[in-house]
Amino acid sequence: MASKVMANNVMAETVSDAEIVAQFKQRGCWGLYTSVDIKGCDPASIRDAEKIHQFIIELCDLIDMKRFGEPQIIHFGPNERVAGFSMTQLIETSLVSGHFANETNAAYLDIFSCKEYEPSKAAEFCRNFFGAESATYQVLFRD
Repeated sequence: MASKVMANNVMAETVSDAEIVAQFKQRGCWGLYTSVDIKGCDPASIRDAEKIHQFIIELCDLIDMKRFGEPQIIHFGPNERVAGFSMTQLIETSLVSGHFANETNAAYLDIFSCKEYEPSKAAEFCRNFFGAESATYQVLFRD
C-alpha cells in the first residue's frame, strides 16, 4: 500500500504509525488528517448502505474513536461519473467522511481527529473491508 506523509511540510514516503503518532504528540498538533483512496473495490460492498454503516462502526472502534450520533449515508450524484453513497460520521474528536464512486468502484475516505490514531492501520482496514485491489493514503498534521 502506498503512503505519503507530510512532515514539517516535506513529503515523506515511508513513515511508521509510531513515528506519526510520536511526531503528532511532540509537535502538539491540533489534528491528524488521513485521506485514503481505495480502488478496485468489491462493487456490491460499496453499493450497500448497511455494509457502509458496518464499516463506519468498525473503523471507529479500530481507531478508538467515539461516535457522536448516527452516521449519515446518502446515495446521490448528478451524473453517473460521481453517483454513489456519501457518508459522514461525527466523532467526539472530529469527523470521518467519504464518498463511494459506483462507476469506478473506488472510494475516497477521510479521517480527521484531534486525537491520535494509526493511519496505516486505518488505511489497511479500509482496503480490506471493501475488498479493494489497491489503496493509497496521505497524512497531514493540522497545527
